[in-house]
Amino acid sequence: MRPMNHDENPRNEQPEGAASPVPDAPAPSPAAEVSGRQRLKAGLWPPRLSRAQLIVAVLLFGLGLGLAIQVRSTSDDSALRGARQEDLVRILDEVDDRTQRLEDEKQRLDDQRTELENSSDQAEEARKQTLEKERQLGILAGTVAAQGPGITLTITDPSGAVAPDMLLDAIQELRAAGAEAIQVNGVRVVANTYFSGDAGSVEVDGKKIEAPYEFTVIGKPQDLEPALNIPGGVVQTLEKEQATVLVERSDDIVVDALRPAQRPDYARSSSP
Repeated sequence: MRPMNHDENPRNEQPEGAASPVPDAPAPSPAAEVSGRQRLKAGLWPPRLSRAQLIVAVLLFGLGLGLAIQVRSTSDDSALRGARQEDLVRILDEVDDRTQRLEDEKQRLDDQRTELENSSDQAEEARKQTLEKERQLGILAGTVAAQGPGITLTITDPSGAVAPDMLLDAIQELRAAGAEAIQVNGVRVVANTYFSGDAGSVEVDGKKIEAPYEFTVIGKPQDLEPALNIPGGVVQTLEKEQATVLVERSDDIVVDALRPAQRPDYARSSSP
């Protein structure tokens, strides 16, 4: 029988204080690893922000933007504070020059506006004057109707003794007294009007008229009536021929007999 060696442990016991062997842990399966990554990705994206978190993010963004603007402004001020005196003088001169150019441009535009306004006013005034002149010439030419104070002169000729020259004398007296528009028995009297025919058979511009002869005249009544009644004037001459003359003043006389506008054959305006 072999003697027992003290180093041998018949019971295969571990010495005191020796660690017990730990069995190897089983390796994770590939399915479990994939499943964990998917869960991590699902938890991070898309991000789930609450309303409070969103407000905080917006406030932080605004705060950062304000700080950036302030820093830039401070940098500009610092740049000016650190500039040399010559640079500051040059910058100030450039600012003054730019301000002066802007002031000059503003003054130029103001002058243009004033000129345009004046031109517009002058054009409007010229148009009004042209229309007024056209109206006045139309009255003299008999192409437009006229209205205003004046008189009516009515001549009755029971004996047929009133001659054309007597009626023409009446027209001349009225014109000399300031008559501006005249018509006789519906015929407009103009600058080239003429009377023809014989006593009792009078024609005005080739149109026969019959007694009573009615003159419708626009002008100042206080001047027209006395011009007809002067001694040896129209009224006395007609009364000698047994004609009856009646003159009536009025504040509203209408001369509405018209002449067609005639274009001259040879005369042309000399103005450009």
